[in-house]
Amino acid sequence: MSVPEITTELPPRTIRLTAGDLVNYAGVPGDPNPIHWSGEVAELAEPDSAVAHGVLTIGIGAGFVTSWLGHPGAVREYAVRLTTPVRVTGEGADVEYSGRVKAVDPVQRIATVALTARHGARRIFGRATAVVRLR
Repeated sequence: MSVPEITTELPPRTIRLTAGDLVNYAGVPGDPNPIHWSGEVAELAEPDSAVAHGVLTIGIGAGFVTSWLGHPGAVREYAVRLTTPVRVTGEGADVEYSGRVKAVDPVQRIATVALTARHGARRIFGRATAVVRLR
C-alpha cells in the first residue's frame, strides 16, 4: 500500500448482524447472557430487542481496517469507546463502518485511522482509533 494522505477516506462498509450472529458469537467471549440473543429476555430487561456484544462490533471494526490495509497483522494499536448499543431485531441490524486517516508518518510507514461505526442515525463508537503499519 502506498502511503495515504491525511484525510484519506476508507471505503465504507455495512455489516448486517442477525440473531444467529449473536448466538454464534456468544461462545467466543464466554458470555451466553440471553440479552444478547433473545428478544424475549431482552424485553424483560427493558430493551425492545437483543443487544449485540460490544466486543463483536469492535472486532468487526478491526476487520474493516485490516481489510482496507490488506494485511491482518498491520494493526499496532486499537482503541474503541462504545457509546450506543446495537439493537438486533428479527430483521437484523445494519452497522456502517467508515474511517479517515488522521495522521501519517511516512518515514516509519505508520498511520492513525479514526473509525466511525453507526447503527441507524446513532454512533456506536464514541472514539475509535487504529494505529497501523503500512506495507
